[in-house]
Amino acid sequence: MLSRLSRPKALAVCALPVVALIATAVAAPLPFSVAQPGSTANVLGTFKGSQVITISGTPVRSTSGQLRMTTIEATGPDARVTLGDVIDGWFDTGRAVMPRDAVYPSGDTVQQIERHNAEQMKQSQDAATQAALKYLGLSGDKNIKVSLKLADIGGPSAGLLFSLGIIDKIHGDGTGGDLSGGRTIAGTGTISPDGTVGAVGGVSLKTQAARRDGATVFLVPKAECNDARAELPKGLRLIPVTTLKGAVGALTALRTGKGSVPSC
Repeated sequence: MLSRLSRPKALAVCALPVVALIATAVAAPLPFSVAQPGSTANVLGTFKGSQVITISGTPVRSTSGQLRMTTIEATGPDARVTLGDVIDGWFDTGRAVMPRDAVYPSGDTVQQIERHNAEQMKQSQDAATQAALKYLGLSGDKNIKVSLKLADIGGPSAGLLFSLGIIDKIHGDGTGGDLSGGRTIAGTGTISPDGTVGAVGGVSLKTQAARRDGATVFLVPKAECNDARAELPKGLRLIPVTTLKGAVGALTALRTGKGSVPSC
């Protein structure tokens, strides 16, 4: 014989599977990464005890000011990210939720991803050196050797700042001044050997890292202006760039007050 449940008891019994389902969904791992502003490094100086840019075979200038490359820190490729983490990230302007495949190559192991990021950094360093020496008209000088080192940082997004750092150390702005003009300049962007600047992602987090570490100017790939404006910290000026030559020109105009400085 079946007994009839009262309405409150019936609702309670029906609610149990729903509650269990919600609890499971909240605890289940999701294919996302949660990112936040990462470290920055002055490419004209040292990072973790090592000189970032070392140049031999040509005179090197003393520089003032800073050219800071920026990073983001994301949960690891094997980290467990739940619905609760995703919801928290959506409502926290200091964090961003991104598809894991947008941060890490899909299907790779942690070791493979680390190798991939290291290879991207090496390619970025090679391209940055080629672009800088080409800009300076020194591509054919086999005596010039450039070594770039950023411990524990991978990926291609420091390319633009590497190139600017090399140019500043060898040539400055061409009139005896520094590209930074004594300021703390930060930025991001890939670089190709011909000097083309490419987009990188995570720009709104990188602007926060830049301002936190004292930057007042941020060089951003022009295609990412809208993303950079979205959570732009107070006191940080955006300068969009598409080429290495354009970036040098913008910084020179900013320093001298002559010529126009582009804006997002």
